[in-house]
Amino acid sequence: MKLESIVKEQHPGAKHAGRSFNNQRRSKKTRRSPNEVLDSIALENNLDITSEDFQKHLDANDEISHLRDEFHFPNAATFPGVEGTDKECIYLLGNSLGLQPKCTVDEVTKVLDNWKVNCNHSRFIGHLPAILCDEMVTEGMSRLIGAHEDEVVAMNGLSVNLHLLLVSFYRPTEKRNKVLIEAKAFPSDHYIVQSQIKQRGLDPEKCMMFLGKPQGKDNSKLEMSEFVETIEKFGDEIALVLLSGVQYYTGQVLHMQKITEIAQAKGCMVGFDLAHAIGNIEMNLHDWGVDFAAWCTYKYLNSGPGSMAGAFVHRKHNLNNFPKFSGWWSHNLDTRFEMSNVLDLSPGANGYRVSNPPPLLAACINASLKVFQKTTMAKLTKKSFLLTGYLEYLLHHYFKKTEGSKVYIDIITPPVERGCQLSLKFSLPVTEIYDKLVKHGVSCDIREPDVIRVAPVPLYNNFRDVYRFVQVLCKVLPVTDA
Repeated sequence: MKLESIVKEQHPGAKHAGRSFNNQRRSKKTRRSPNEVLDSIALENNLDITSEDFQKHLDANDEISHLRDEFHFPNAATFPGVEGTDKECIYLLGNSLGLQPKCTVDEVTKVLDNWKVNCNHSRFIGHLPAILCDEMVTEGMSRLIGAHEDEVVAMNGLSVNLHLLLVSFYRPTEKRNKVLIEAKAFPSDHYIVQSQIKQRGLDPEKCMMFLGKPQGKDNSKLEMSEFVETIEKFGDEIALVLLSGVQYYTGQVLHMQKITEIAQAKGCMVGFDLAHAIGNIEMNLHDWGVDFAAWCTYKYLNSGPGSMAGAFVHRKHNLNNFPKFSGWWSHNLDTRFEMSNVLDLSPGANGYRVSNPPPLLAACINASLKVFQKTTMAKLTKKSFLLTGYLEYLLHHYFKKTEGSKVYIDIITPPVERGCQLSLKFSLPVTEIYDKLVKHGVSCDIREPDVIRVAPVPLYNNFRDVYRFVQVLCKVLPVTDA
């Protein structure tokens, strides 16, 4: 039985990550965990889940395994800290920087050739002409977030886009001036909110509210009950709710639909940082009524470090008169080059563009989107369900915390509220473990104070990557009795 069919049969709810991984309305009796699915596959094929034969069986039945061939896999021997010259890279770091698609060089070369051959005319003709290149990648990105194409723009970087969006969507009044963010928000998001509040002449100490435990404390699951209680108690004072779609530290998928409904019912604007969500989980931003969102493209979208980011503004705001920071790219294309100095503002998301986009960066995004066009987010999340579930199974098998155990791994990522990332806490010093993993050719990362993040990306990682990673862990850590 093929992998996709197995997951569909065993886990029929694996359709929308924002819903299925987090759907409170589904009966627990109908939900099949990854462990249950893996157990059934092992039983059906008379295989031991911890064996290499089982890993090979999963890879042999992976219907999107061919997508791995679309990417360049680095040789770990070139990495700092790796011992030996023949180390095959175990790359589990797509949540930080995605691998380079093989077609990226061709896409970039076409843009360079267009500039070389057509010079100024390359603004208007050829491959990804400068005047239109950003609009040529919005359709692909819109499909990944569940939006209409005219709700999506490619521009700037993530932090810049959040600043531009908050000019419109954080409009404090005397009574409603607070912003609700995660206590362990990504630092840039924290600084953005802080500076936006200061720019309005307000005090961040009084206007910033935090969901979850304070900075520096143990960062466990963000509870919906805490969010509901906060909105019920302080909703009339909150101007903006700005949260992550997927929490960067814990890997938790937040219930964006429910958060949006609850917060908007109290009159709050709602936006999401989707840096760790786009290309990782399924979303339906338009149907959910999310006001705005922003994301980078260098993680799961595989577009290279610092590549052009994206933003979403719901159609309901197409004709809003909110404050905006405008530039000539905010101006309607039909009249932009009349140079009238009378702003003919593009409606909706397009009105938030400020300057002309870079075709070379659009080419990198276009290359990645070509790979995504060869599959669907539904197929990717079905594979991710088993791929990350397989990793979870092996970690629990070898390193589960038991009474009296001195060597163990805690997975702080909620099991039914996750994409592909698992955030791991170790009973031993995390830096020592990380250094040992690096020596063996493993690419993962540390996030302070004490977490190693591991992300098997279904677009290009396979079950062998997971199996080999756990085998390395067994070499560098004393294994508990399993």
